[in-house]
Amino acid sequence: MPSEQPKTARGGGGRPRSSGGSPRGGSGRPARGGRDSAPPEYEQKMINIRRVTRVVKGGRRFSFSVLLAIGNRRGKVGLGVGKAADISLAIEKAFREAKKRLLTLTLTKTLSIPHEVEAKFASSRVIIRPAPGRGIVAGSAMRIILDLAGIRAVSAKILSPSKSKLNNARATMQALATLPRS
Repeated sequence: MPSEQPKTARGGGGRPRSSGGSPRGGSGRPARGGRDSAPPEYEQKMINIRRVTRVVKGGRRFSFSVLLAIGNRRGKVGLGVGKAADISLAIEKAFREAKKRLLTLTLTKTLSIPHEVEAKFASSRVIIRPAPGRGIVAGSAMRIILDLAGIRAVSAKILSPSKSKLNNARATMQALATLPRS
């Protein structure tokens, strides 16, 4: 009597399926960039990337610090910082942190903000004013954050002696956090 092989879902012989896996034998998640992968929920833009050096007894250790903004262009925006020895790991960490710190904004019909807001973080001070029909009048990190939030008609100014993109971005997020929530 021949030994019976376990049957797979296709009915034939071959290797048995593991529980919870995909028919292709993977982990159950679709392959990156494949046809069946959904478009990403949030767009992401890197605001700043730095190579950071730490001096230790044996020499220098390098790591990368990434400042990343994410948003869905419909009122949700987040900011995250990630630091790792590899750039791709730092980006992943920054994305996870940005997702944790998402802000949901209430936008007007003209895709602007309801009223003027101002905020200060460290030495950075920012002002954001509604400006219907003017587009996004802002610079640096502030422009990226406002664009990813879906805000289309504002005039913004960075009043800072510092050119730190991190502090300017955090001041912008603080200003947006003072807006009424939906």
